[in-house]
Amino acid sequence: MPPPKDVVKIAIQMVGAIPQLIELQQTKPLASVLKDVCDAWSLPNAERYALQYADGRQTYITESNRREIKNGSILRLTTSPGQEAEQLYSGIQSNNLDMKADSLKKLASLSQDITFAQEFINRNGLKQIFSIVEDGKDTGEILAHTLKAFTELMEHDFISWETLSSAFIKKVVSYVNTNTVDASIQQLSLSILENMVPTSRHLFDLVKKEVTLDCLLTHLHVTNTQLQLKAMALLTTLLLAATNAERRDMMEYLRKKNIRQFIHKNIIRGAEPPGAEMAHRLYVLQAAELGLCEPRMRASMDPYSQEQREQLQALRLAAFETAGETSGGGPSPERRRSLSAQQFRKLGFTNNNNPEDDLHRAPPGLLALDCMVYFSRHSPDAYSRFVLENSSREDRHECPFAQSSIQLTLILCELLRVGEPCSETAQDFYPMFFGQDHFFEELFCICIQLVNKTWKEMRATQEDFDKVLQVVREQISRTLSLKPTSLELFKSRVNTLSYSEILRLRQTERLHQEETLAVPVQELHEKLKPELLELVRQQRLRYLCQGTLFRKISTRRRQDKLWYCRLSPNHKVLHYGDVEEGVSDLPIESLPEKIPVTDMKILLVGKECLHPKEKSSGKQNKDVLELAFSIVYDVEEYCLHFIAPSRYEFCLWTDGLNVLLGREMTSERVQTDLDVLLSMELKLQLLDLENISIPDTPPPIPKAPSNLDFWYDFSHAEE
Repeated sequence: MPPPKDVVKIAIQMVGAIPQLIELQQTKPLASVLKDVCDAWSLPNAERYALQYADGRQTYITESNRREIKNGSILRLTTSPGQEAEQLYSGIQSNNLDMKADSLKKLASLSQDITFAQEFINRNGLKQIFSIVEDGKDTGEILAHTLKAFTELMEHDFISWETLSSAFIKKVVSYVNTNTVDASIQQLSLSILENMVPTSRHLFDLVKKEVTLDCLLTHLHVTNTQLQLKAMALLTTLLLAATNAERRDMMEYLRKKNIRQFIHKNIIRGAEPPGAEMAHRLYVLQAAELGLCEPRMRASMDPYSQEQREQLQALRLAAFETAGETSGGGPSPERRRSLSAQQFRKLGFTNNNNPEDDLHRAPPGLLALDCMVYFSRHSPDAYSRFVLENSSREDRHECPFAQSSIQLTLILCELLRVGEPCSETAQDFYPMFFGQDHFFEELFCICIQLVNKTWKEMRATQEDFDKVLQVVREQISRTLSLKPTSLELFKSRVNTLSYSEILRLRQTERLHQEETLAVPVQELHEKLKPELLELVRQQRLRYLCQGTLFRKISTRRRQDKLWYCRLSPNHKVLHYGDVEEGVSDLPIESLPEKIPVTDMKILLVGKECLHPKEKSSGKQNKDVLELAFSIVYDVEEYCLHFIAPSRYEFCLWTDGLNVLLGREMTSERVQTDLDVLLSMELKLQLLDLENISIPDTPPPIPKAPSNLDFWYDFSHAEE
């Protein structure tokens, strides 16, 4: 008798027949199981049938996935994948348009299953798909189903994208370039091209040539958010696949078309906030343009470069221009060299005779020189004021412009993550980036003036240089975390964070730490901690009950496919299933798959998980690993794999799952949330309530006002 784990109790359905309840022996060949089922219903030719899940994605059961069948699963007897592929292959060639449309619709649905997809492709089905598209006779619903089926079939990586004919590609491109086809066809065509671009340089060149930036901008200006999203996805994919020179040219063209201003006004500050996918695409667009700074950031000053030496001289002349130098007369060469060295010293260079030596360090390399020159040319008054103001101070109290600029450029590169590879999941973009051309340089102009302001507030000397820059870094970092919508608002907020305000914030944080270290407070802390920790646990479980939308990631791209997972209100079952973009707060009844909490064995996180290693590679792998976790469940140790949208969801989900498993919560947010709750509770407990009468009943809630005219939308104040 086989062990219990090799036997699962299941139900098998068939239309028009009474369901069978059987004990499926996992060691028994699937062909024998099918024959027994067919014999019970007196069906001949058992090889023409197959078993399929009745709910969810209705995956075909094969020898490779049969171990995933759980006790209580409901299967149904259906036509085998081979027979189904044969019928649909004939159906999509039918002259009856209704039959052809129905066959293509069913093909698009079944092609999600890898077993069926392989059978259809083995019958040369893709050739027929190509024929429908290339002939161009079919439009509307038939064409939409054809493109959808093609997309699903290509997801399984059975054939290379490079095998596609130029006629097929040009036809797909034509659907993008024309406004006469339905929006659903344009969305599918954009998605196909997006998948195609990263696979080879040849396909990138072809798509870049055929789909112009003007065409993509046209699609970005539509009100259809899904079409807008697909256009943005293709645009960012082209930018990532381009060389630095190509990317620079593309970004320059987009700048002339005021793409940033359009995005800032109509997408970021539109009627609806950007969704998760659009937020990711905006992050990629931001990272692509900031990445253009990387070559200059990593390039050291070349002392033999005439252009770079002229930039240094222009920087000096902008601050200390004299009539003699500009007219060509004046002092002797020796005197001019001595004067030049003195002026470079006043500019804050450490090597007066060879100021280029200060720019040998990379990063920030030549990017620091670019920023200094930009500041001198676009804010000449502020530049002159900075230099001349410090020239009039005692030497030890001078704020060195050049040294400060070099260090500030490095700080901005680190905070904005210039040169780091794009994350596959990040959605962390800065709204103000899209409201301003030359963002990095303009931000530098604001921050270098902040350096001078903070230097004066701290009454700093040369020995305090590092300390001043640490304060400036904190000022910039705290302000960036507020996500200001414009550089003007950033400037306003960062300037309110004076040195005294930074000291106050630090002191508040330090006092809070000191208060929590006192012995009596520690005793109260330990007394309150269990109750508050339980509160955090309950919050984590409530978050799981609300559910989260997760994204599937493949080796080629960030997938459009989504799935949703949530915990049942009684905390006994995890429900999940595939969903479409834009849905949220799905009812449990609509999620077909489930895992009983009692079947969950262990939680794997980060490097312990296998799915990120299979789905990603290279530099992006680290990013995905930080958001990956898996649940191992059932006696067969199946896995449900997750890649969280952000670190926040990762922390809450892994904590919640650990609570369900009866283990300690381990994420970094546990201590943060616990500290917040403890701080609030300690302050309440330590309030001085002497001579203060506390009523036995709470005060009455006041009546609602007669109108709400006092309400004000502060978002308009930022415009």
